[in-house]
Amino acid sequence: MVELSTEDFAPYIEKGVQKLSKSVKIEGFRPGKVPYDILKQKVGEMTILEEAAHLAIHKTIDAAIDENIKDKEVAGQPKVEVSKLAPGNPLEYKVVVAFLPEIKIGAYKDLGIKQEAVKVDEKDVAKALQEVAESRAKESISEEAIKEGDKAIIDLDLFLDKVPAEDGQARDLTVMIGKDYFVPGFDKALLGLKKGEEKNFSLPFPADYHQKNFAGKMVDFKVKVKEVYQREIPELSDDLARGFGLKKLEDLKKFFMDNMAHRLEHQNEQKSEIAILDKILDKSSFGDLPESLIQNEAQIIMSELEQEITKQGGRFEDYLKSIGKERQELIMELLPNAVKRVKSALLLREIARAENLKITPEEIDQKIEELKVQYKGDANIEKMIHDAGYRGYLSNILANQKIIKKLREWNIK
Repeated sequence: MVELSTEDFAPYIEKGVQKLSKSVKIEGFRPGKVPYDILKQKVGEMTILEEAAHLAIHKTIDAAIDENIKDKEVAGQPKVEVSKLAPGNPLEYKVVVAFLPEIKIGAYKDLGIKQEAVKVDEKDVAKALQEVAESRAKESISEEAIKEGDKAIIDLDLFLDKVPAEDGQARDLTVMIGKDYFVPGFDKALLGLKKGEEKNFSLPFPADYHQKNFAGKMVDFKVKVKEVYQREIPELSDDLARGFGLKKLEDLKKFFMDNMAHRLEHQNEQKSEIAILDKILDKSSFGDLPESLIQNEAQIIMSELEQEITKQGGRFEDYLKSIGKERQELIMELLPNAVKRVKSALLLREIARAENLKITPEEIDQKIEELKVQYKGDANIEKMIHDAGYRGYLSNILANQKIIKKLREWNIK
């Protein structure tokens, strides 16, 4: 509990009056110069006291925490609750803080983690080349029956037990014949149909299908063909490569191989880093983790998931519906992962301390200059870089990168 006497609180009341009177227009007074009694009549005395309390808490809370907490570190933002605020009285407020747990770091060097070697599968390269060729296909409307390799535009209705299924309707749906779509056999069921024709058929959905109302069930399909396109796919040749600014097909093949190798290397690095942290976590012990940290991390994980789905053109609410969960249910499922991420972050912090690994102001300056060049012209990024708290955020990112790099040096064969 923190208390400011009537005398100590009085200067903040004056500052509160000055601040409020700048935004309240009162005839005959300049902004910021309205007397207390006049302002009280306009906005009410409690509004003035609440503004004064806000200013007082902001000014005194850090010293109050430092004075009362000597040997422990605060986790996250403190919660503040005003317990006494009335005219002519002292200000009292309560501060609730969560503490970072005690951590005993296990062995974190010479763990002998093996990172997988990068090996690009020739089949994946061939598939990528074929997809590129198909993306360059010439299409023409066909009056003939649908055959392998054609594209069909259809209207689709799904039924469960003869009743229209929820989220089971689609209009002007594109189907590539020869590609698995919905369920195995769906595109084959369209073979032989012509524009304007309809067909009813049934197919079983896989037990692990993402829409739970269809998973493992026999579903009735009603299809109407609205258009049929013949597709002429170019050969895999140097001409195809030239469409990408390259000279030969081999150059295009190498482009895909290099990209796949880079992606696989990144994935293997992530796997090995997770293996390192898992091994250290198994050998380390933690005191009680603050619930606020875990809940906050779970919210971050869910926000990341939502951003990824939105980035891919989906709606998060549709995703929740497809897995049959409410937001709070998903949050509960994410808690174990949140606990692991919180522990990993605290562990990296402790190892950095033990090894005296720090980020210098010069390193932050250099990274900011790199970001300015990289995102030149992006107003949102440039604004973010200049925000007051960004240096602290960037410092944490760079510190994690530095300690992860050292952990890789110490542990990966």
